[in-house]
Amino acid sequence: MRNDSTLHQRALHLIQLLRQQLVEPGLAARHRRRPQDFTRERVLNFPVLMLLLLQKSLKSLQNHLHEFLWELGGRQSGASMVSAGALSHARAKLLPGAFVELNQSAVLSTVYGAAHEALLQRWRGHRLLAVDSSLIRLPDSAELRQKYGVVQCGNQHGEHESYPEARVSVLYDVLNQIARDAQLAASTQAERVLARAHLPAIAAQDVVLTDRGYAGYRWFVEVRARDAHFISRCSRASFAAAQALFARDEAGVSQMVTLPAPRELRAQCRERGWPLELAVRFITVRLSTGELEVLATSLLEETSHPPEIFGGVYWRRWGQETFYGRLKGRLDLEHCSGQTVAAVEQDFHALILLSNVESVVLGPAQGELAEASAGRAVPVQVNRAVSLHALKSRLIDLLAGAQPAEAVLAELTEWFLHTPTRVRPGRKVERRKFSPSRSYHYQRRVRKIVF
Repeated sequence: MRNDSTLHQRALHLIQLLRQQLVEPGLAARHRRRPQDFTRERVLNFPVLMLLLLQKSLKSLQNHLHEFLWELGGRQSGASMVSAGALSHARAKLLPGAFVELNQSAVLSTVYGAAHEALLQRWRGHRLLAVDSSLIRLPDSAELRQKYGVVQCGNQHGEHESYPEARVSVLYDVLNQIARDAQLAASTQAERVLARAHLPAIAAQDVVLTDRGYAGYRWFVEVRARDAHFISRCSRASFAAAQALFARDEAGVSQMVTLPAPRELRAQCRERGWPLELAVRFITVRLSTGELEVLATSLLEETSHPPEIFGGVYWRRWGQETFYGRLKGRLDLEHCSGQTVAAVEQDFHALILLSNVESVVLGPAQGELAEASAGRAVPVQVNRAVSLHALKSRLIDLLAGAQPAEAVLAELTEWFLHTPTRVRPGRKVERRKFSPSRSYHYQRRVRKIVF
């Protein structure tokens, strides 16, 4: 069991690091559009604007702005005179990369740094990463339509509409619940292309989980070129070896196959030094529904990685699906606070950063709950809806308040401990695929949000 005091120290270190870096002049200088931006004394200076965007709300911009600045100390700063238009002008000066740098220099350096390496959860000594993409609906503006593309949808009454749509791709650490790298692109961009953009964030001996859309020779050799490993689910129309195993319909089979490079990829393989053939192990897994799945992996040693472990480890990929659920549901990623490309990118990278911060800040409470409920038939864990709301509510105190970081963290931990949720093993909810029009109804009128 991990030491709760060590988890506490890691969370405290992250909070203090974020407090320092938010007001560090170099961060503003590196992520402003013009040299003269953020040089004059304004209410909406660089640190204030960053915090405001991190605390994105469903309220109108004007109401959120007033409440935020009032809590920050607006009675003395003339916050009541700041308009939503002033916010739009201020955010036009900010490059979205500010949130990306904070994520890398504060969160990732803390979680994966040598000082806290012992706290990392691993699978058989490997970091367990997953890659997947998801589509998001964007506000309707000409700028966003041109940048990200448009999708058409209709209903049974013959009513049709179109809206901008983007594709999100994230390299996600499923055991530590940290987004290692995140991409936002046009909805027409292929998910395999976006996955290759994540490769620099994959380290030696990492194990990368992917669904059926990624399994292919190029993906396999690119992952192995980084001395990392893959576990990919195969479709019934993929490799000949996989097709034969589907036809055999037997669970627990492990078969070693040498895959040749496809003809159209051989020239590129020679140019980049990739092998023209690759040893891959195909493993069959029987799901609880009775369906057979075939997994392809570069973990070839059967003694250290027997076939029976692969069903459980591939199931871990579901953690990325729940991560997207929090981004799109609880954190309301699709409710953007602006209609420009810059605003959408700012919101996206701000929420990636906020989600990662939450995963670290809830660590002490999660450690206590795990220890207290160890051995129970129904263990408990931190309620992520509660923790996300609490974090956004206390964001000013946490990252910019006069109250010591230690005190704010202690209050948040106490909040998390008193509102846990139960983990019901084996619970399964049927997944239903809805039409775009029904999805639009759900997003507008049904779903619940946290702030």
